[in-house]
Amino acid sequence: MANIGVIGSGSWATAMIKMLTDNQQSKHVNWWVRKQEDIDYIEQYHHNPSYLSAVEVKLDHISLYHDPKEVIKNSDIIILNTPAAYLEDALKDLQPSDFKNKLLVSAIKGIVPSIKLIVGEFLNTKFEVPFEDIVVVGGPCHAEEVSLEKLSYLTFASKNTANAAIVAQYFQTHYIKTVVSNDILGVEYGAVLKNIYALACGICHGLGYGDNFQAVLISNAIREMEYFVNAIDPQPREINQSAYLGDLLVTAYSQFSRNRTFGNMIGKGYSVKSAQLEMNMVAEGYFASDCIQDIILDHQLEMPICNTVYNILYKNQIATVAVKNLADKLT
Repeated sequence: MANIGVIGSGSWATAMIKMLTDNQQSKHVNWWVRKQEDIDYIEQYHHNPSYLSAVEVKLDHISLYHDPKEVIKNSDIIILNTPAAYLEDALKDLQPSDFKNKLLVSAIKGIVPSIKLIVGEFLNTKFEVPFEDIVVVGGPCHAEEVSLEKLSYLTFASKNTANAAIVAQYFQTHYIKTVVSNDILGVEYGAVLKNIYALACGICHGLGYGDNFQAVLISNAIREMEYFVNAIDPQPREINQSAYLGDLLVTAYSQFSRNRTFGNMIGKGYSVKSAQLEMNMVAEGYFASDCIQDIILDHQLEMPICNTVYNILYKNQIATVAVKNLADKLT
């Protein structure tokens, strides 16, 4: 029987707990929940009090922990599912030896901001985890639709596709279909970039741009994504597959997209600080925009949409002016 650890207790982590416990494969799930009061609530009422509270937590095969080190120690497969900005803190007491001979799965669609690395590179650099033992999860898949058991698709990518397939089998349910890929960098960078593009869509919506413009923006965004991932990791890939284009579309258009919501607030005139305070969840695209900008500069890439979002969020450029300038560059 596999022992699977989940690090994180937000919406996406709670959705993954549901998938893992609805799956019929034999397993035990070790779940790190940050707040002890949330652990107490889940144990008593079988629901996460803070996120996806309608989801029933099936405790028959779940152990709850307040210490992430205990989850790592007792698990063979470890799923990381915190906001990227909080990952270092969650793992601060761990050493490379704690991850030896374990499969690491990143369900985090962001960049670790302090060192500006995607999660796979962070695990390889900081904890010496071989890339063959790292699996990245891609969408399109919103936690809210998982909670409603609406049919969704997940892509599991690794340099070792056998490991990706091992992880994928534990997520298959009547409402989750899985795809295996060897494009670990493309899937992970694509998941990061789509959050930035969703921010752009939200900003434009907040400014009053309509569906016609949004369609042009997204068609340019997928080409910009392809240009970026091919520059970083050149290899044959079909950018119109669901892990890239599909994830971009759902994040850019869905009512559940926190990045689009965050961008919409910026477009309506909120400051970054005000938008962050009003939202109860992290918009990964905000941190990703700063990190991706460094990569763009290092590789001397032409990325007008990413540049526009960065200039609005970090350079205080007026959104109306920035988007007007961007509109002249789109085709």
